[in-house]
Amino acid sequence: MALLLGLEFDEKRNRTASHYVQDEEFVYAPIRTIERVSNSIATVYNLEVEEDQTFVAAGNLTHNCVRKCPFDAIRIIGLPEPLKEDLVHQYSKNGFRLFRVPTPKTGQVVGLLGPNWIGKTTVLSILSGELCPNLGHYRRTRPYWDEVIEKYKGTELHDYLEGLVAKDLRTSLKPQYVDKLPKVAKGTVADLLKKVDSQGRLDDLAPRLYLDSVLHRDIGKLSGGELQRTAIAATMLKDADVYFFDEPSSYLDIYQRLEVAKVIQSLSKEKYVVVVEHDLAVLDFLADTVYLLYGSEGAYGVVAQPRPVRTAINVYLGGFLKEENIRFRDREVTFEARAPRRDWNAETLLRFDRLEKRYDDFHLVVEGGELKKGEVVGVVGPNATGKTTFVKMLAGEETPTSGSIAGTLAVSYKPQYIDSVYEGSVRDLFVSTVGKRAESGWFETEIAQPLQIRGMMERPVNELSGGELQRVAVGLALTRDADIYLIDEPSAYMDSNQRMAAAKTIRRVMENQGKTGLIVDHDVYFIDMVSDSIMVFRGEPGTEGHGEGPFPMREGMNRFLKLVEISFRRDADTNRPRINKLDSRLDREQKDAGEYYYALA
Repeated sequence: MALLLGLEFDEKRNRTASHYVQDEEFVYAPIRTIERVSNSIATVYNLEVEEDQTFVAAGNLTHNCVRKCPFDAIRIIGLPEPLKEDLVHQYSKNGFRLFRVPTPKTGQVVGLLGPNWIGKTTVLSILSGELCPNLGHYRRTRPYWDEVIEKYKGTELHDYLEGLVAKDLRTSLKPQYVDKLPKVAKGTVADLLKKVDSQGRLDDLAPRLYLDSVLHRDIGKLSGGELQRTAIAATMLKDADVYFFDEPSSYLDIYQRLEVAKVIQSLSKEKYVVVVEHDLAVLDFLADTVYLLYGSEGAYGVVAQPRPVRTAINVYLGGFLKEENIRFRDREVTFEARAPRRDWNAETLLRFDRLEKRYDDFHLVVEGGELKKGEVVGVVGPNATGKTTFVKMLAGEETPTSGSIAGTLAVSYKPQYIDSVYEGSVRDLFVSTVGKRAESGWFETEIAQPLQIRGMMERPVNELSGGELQRVAVGLALTRDADIYLIDEPSAYMDSNQRMAAAKTIRRVMENQGKTGLIVDHDVYFIDMVSDSIMVFRGEPGTEGHGEGPFPMREGMNRFLKLVEISFRRDADTNRPRINKLDSRLDREQKDAGEYYYALA
């Protein structure tokens, strides 16, 4: 079936790329011209596409599509555009506009899913009472809550906003960027948490969030994962009626992510809970209802109608809002239900012996292995078990206490934590680091476009957001001329779309250039998309670690998930991985069979 994407037929040459043809294999091509020919029977549209491709409509029609075809050969599908009504907030004359706002519900975890710069933070600001929506009257200088409440009269949102304005609802918000916590809070973790613990719940919550061992430590010396769990605890310990969590899984390993999800779920029984989360596996496990947000990043955002979490994520991956008749993704995101075949005959790039690294308070052992050209190795395991230390040994930043790494290789390394202290523009940073490689056609098509870096080139590095800085860091690492690329937690602060684009970009660069990539990350979907094989780390976090591999995908995922006692089933419609409820029938069956991730054979 040929599918025409656009708002209306236009006989003129398409200059806005708002019309596309889609064939049965979901290949899109912009339409060059649309010729309309009418007769007494029907109106026929002759579609000339940019490339010489064949499109089949109504069984065997090529390029020509009949308007009122009984086989539905042509459908008109809208692309995202601002709404004519339901404007909730506008920042300035040409500023960002938000259309519609979600409704929190007691007894449910409400999730928000959409790209960065699409309005999720604005939504949280409105629902927390920090921002009074101006309903499009951007010149107003003071809040008009009465008018806002009247607008939503007769809806659930009216009752919520009324309670918010009357101060009957108290709110507590965990911010997105937890790495800024040491700048606003001083002292130990215990000092901070005791200040906000008005209900005496710290003793119960600390072990559930794995904070017992860090309560005595200074906030300024915490890792990213420790800062995240501290921020979550501080948010939950406040006596509030509405809790907001902005990206609670960043820097946490998968086991910690699920434990945090369970703790957040426990709040929703009697409270309002709203969560922004880009890890789709965690969002699927955590949320009950999800609002998708679509639009034009930085220009406008539209809140779609609420959907059950499974439906919402499937719609998000498919890229088509059926009820709204809006397509927001060119290609459907797909997953393999079964592990890829292990036909790997590539040349070995690097061999390493059994490596050992000793510190005063930490001991790491990594069993010997080898890395192949063109291979992308996903590195998984709990936090603080030596993954980053292993990467640093390969990069030459740390020297093994014993063992050796054969050969001298050029290494490109993106660290876990990125500083934005560079004085200058993104372009200056690229030119000073990789020179003319950042001006090549290869850079434009393989790095800048898929990672959406081009529009940031003239901006100061120290003004970039966390997600923008992450994309620049990944792009910079991939642009360097190296043999092996070590990329530590590339998905942090990226939205779900950016994560998928980054995974595909990393894979494409490694395959096309014959390079080797080691990718440390905790997002299971990201690891699934980017990896050819898996290295698994285990041990006592902060005390000892043990690494093995690389293993084929099936063996590696089974080893890793057995370690953290989590199994995944496959969605019937999309094949995407979904976390099984602990000790459910599927969980028991898959664990008994030793198949924790891929479909049972």
